[in-house]
Amino acid sequence: MSQLLHSGKSSHQALRDYAQTPLNIYWEMTQACALACRHCRAEAVPAPHPMELTFEEGIEFLRQIPEFGDPLPQLILTGGDPLARAGLFELIDEARKLGIGVSITPAATPALTRNVLVRLKEHSVEGLGLSLDGSTAERHDSIRGVLGTFDRTVQAIQWAQELEIPLQVNTLAAAETAGDVPAIYELLKPFGVARWSLFFLISIGRGKVLQPLTPEEGEKLMGWIYETSRAAAFIVATTEAPSYRRVALERLRAEGLTGEQIKRSGANRGFGIRDGHGIMFVSNTGDICPAGFLPLVAGNVRKDRVAEIYRNAPLFRSLHDPAHFEGRCGFCEYSALCGGSRARAFEATGNPLASDPFCSYEPQPKPTRTVKPTSE
Repeated sequence: MSQLLHSGKSSHQALRDYAQTPLNIYWEMTQACALACRHCRAEAVPAPHPMELTFEEGIEFLRQIPEFGDPLPQLILTGGDPLARAGLFELIDEARKLGIGVSITPAATPALTRNVLVRLKEHSVEGLGLSLDGSTAERHDSIRGVLGTFDRTVQAIQWAQELEIPLQVNTLAAAETAGDVPAIYELLKPFGVARWSLFFLISIGRGKVLQPLTPEEGEKLMGWIYETSRAAAFIVATTEAPSYRRVALERLRAEGLTGEQIKRSGANRGFGIRDGHGIMFVSNTGDICPAGFLPLVAGNVRKDRVAEIYRNAPLFRSLHDPAHFEGRCGFCEYSALCGGSRARAFEATGNPLASDPFCSYEPQPKPTRTVKPTSE
């Protein structure tokens, strides 16, 4: 799910220091899933991992989250398929009792029924995320690996609209899907979608079988996203493409908007958020990582406290501060609001602090200050 599926609650939208408190915590509740998606980060399988957090361990993890203080992060339940997680609704209830906002990203399997969506709403789930990777059944199902997934997804979108559950739709942006993106937008236009996020492929997990866009192709698609966002009835955003913020900011400046006008418009929403900074991920076995697509382990909820790891673990501290970034990202003037995809940098180089190879922008190195020697 995108970084910014807002619950609509004021505490979630409140200002926060992303070096101290993430906006979103993603919990991969289980690795189990009935789909076989070609780009699955989790490499999901039909059965849960034998070392999956128990129900009691899940409760203890949830009870750590309030240690971040106010405003609390939003909890995004993901997988695998979170609907395949035993004790799902009891875990949701515990999170809500603790004051934690909850959103969920279920897989479009036969388990995703209207009654399940009704129950999720009754248990105070604040947002729903669904994936739509093609404008037709043939296109979408070829990505998801199971026939009928497209029809179930469209049906679930309709149910969410009927039940007035805030909905985010996520779409893969890769070489195999980019040409279909405008048609997917046309398909979504009649629905009451709150947010549409285009996820720019990171080639990990099963995603290695798909082809990412080139930097030039990505820049072109980002231009289309910006133009579309100006007319769309819902928010249009990106995931794992923080360089879109530079593209959008350059376009806004070209249109004559000042910094204060950009701020008032809300167009700067999400600036500064990146893998490990505003985002953290807890795996089905309890590993604490900067993001689902950046599988570097900084701790485990079975023995560590999530707030302590997020604030003080060396990996997270390096990701909080753009001064640690290397190459172009290290001296780019957009490093604070963008910072590049740390996941893509790691996937390409093995170094999460390296430059994001997807960004085509060439910043000018900062001039080195020379000191004139004093005469004796």
